[in-house]
Amino acid sequence: MTEKKVSVLEGFKAFLMRGNVIDLAVAVVIGAAFTSVVNSFVKGIINPLVGAFGTKDLDAYSSCIKGTCQVVNGEVQGIKIMWGSVLGAALTFLITAAVVYFLLVLPMAKYLARKAARDAAKEGTKEVVELTELEVLKEIRDALVAQSRGEGGGSGSSPGRPLG
Repeated sequence: MTEKKVSVLEGFKAFLMRGNVIDLAVAVVIGAAFTSVVNSFVKGIINPLVGAFGTKDLDAYSSCIKGTCQVVNGEVQGIKIMWGSVLGAALTFLITAAVVYFLLVLPMAKYLARKAARDAAKEGTKEVVELTELEVLKEIRDALVAQSRGEGGGSGSSPGRPLG
């Protein structure tokens, strides 16, 4: 037997044509565009609100591990921990996650739930008909089996064996 080898180009084409690859590419592009919206929201609204209680620039918050951090001849003496930048990044992440959840995920989930309920209501009538047809077919099969047993005399070579 000879196995057909798939060329690298054909394999790559098959990979690209999968639906999930296209969906992922669209998600990345939309995510990149959405990042600028969220960043401007954080810089324009959230940072000034935080600035009302402290500083607008969270990167300015830091601590020193050894003694006090002093700048001598343009160099920082001591070990400086920049916890303000970590706090700013964490706030940006939480705000981004909240915006994505409340403006995109939650409304889409509600929409899909309503759509699924409508589809289920439409399919509900169809399923009743399909189940009824299935029951009728089972009854016909059972009647044919009973009829063939009565006429066939119960021999093992009867063509009307139960279908199972």
